[in-house]
Amino acid sequence: MAIEENRWGIIYNPKAGTRKVQKRWFKIREYLEERNVAFDYLQSESFKSVERLSCMLANNGYRTIVIVGGDGALNDAINGIMNSTAQNKENIALGIIPNGIGNDYASYWGIDFDDYKKAIDCIINHRLRKVDVGSCSYFDGEKHICRYFLNAVQIGLGARVVRISDGTFRFWGTRTLSFYASMFLLLFERKLYRMHLRINDEHVRGRIMAVCIGSARGYGLTPNAVPYNGWLDVSVIYRPELLQLFSGLWMLLRGRILNYKMLKPYRTKKVLVLRARNAQVSLDGRILPKYFPLQVSVVHEAINFIIPD
Repeated sequence: MAIEENRWGIIYNPKAGTRKVQKRWFKIREYLEERNVAFDYLQSESFKSVERLSCMLANNGYRTIVIVGGDGALNDAINGIMNSTAQNKENIALGIIPNGIGNDYASYWGIDFDDYKKAIDCIINHRLRKVDVGSCSYFDGEKHICRYFLNAVQIGLGARVVRISDGTFRFWGTRTLSFYASMFLLLFERKLYRMHLRINDEHVRGRIMAVCIGSARGYGLTPNAVPYNGWLDVSVIYRPELLQLFSGLWMLLRGRILNYKMLKPYRTKKVLVLRARNAQVSLDGRILPKYFPLQVSVVHEAINFIIPD
């Protein structure tokens, strides 16, 4: 049976946050019905099921796929769509109703977590912007794997912050407290990782604390990245002294991290991560298995994203 062109396929991810998120869905659904939105609703059972469900919606002809979740759920969705067998994937419109732990990509576009009605109105208005999709490829010993991302790849400390923020959010229940709690827990760690990267034919080697490869702002570490120009911004952060760590945190919160003297910025279309010993790697908040080398690149204007007017 053909799917109505204007019917939304909605995936609700209840495990993206605390128990309050479940109650929030009922308010979202009530407003959808009030606005006479035609939609089919699916609830994910796990992180992996978001990817499977978004692939299923794309293969079944849905042209508007809406995620009720955070950055991680959005990452699962883009992987499901990109790995689907759907014809004309570029005609699929992806929308977000922010919900969960991290909502950095939605925030970049001015989609506020606290105003779900505005997010729904934005999707109804259906203003589209073709956006870039980052890709991260590696060999797991048996086959070549490609994972996609919308926001950023974090290696080292950035990935640790993402992982710890997940746990602290479930404890504190608020994003601000969870961020500061995770930063406090890592404040005195300043762990370094032996890394070897190739960026614009330059070999970057040494003991590095964090690397962020951003198609968008990367949780503030790549603030000048633009998710539709076909480029990736890269921030490489070397070991700071303790006082420099405080100043770096202040610059991050003020949106001035590129002025931090322990950070070296790049702009490129491809990054080869040859080695990052013992470092965690995350894509939009999803922890990646530790396989190197990683090749990170960008697919220019690969999908339509629904943005506010």
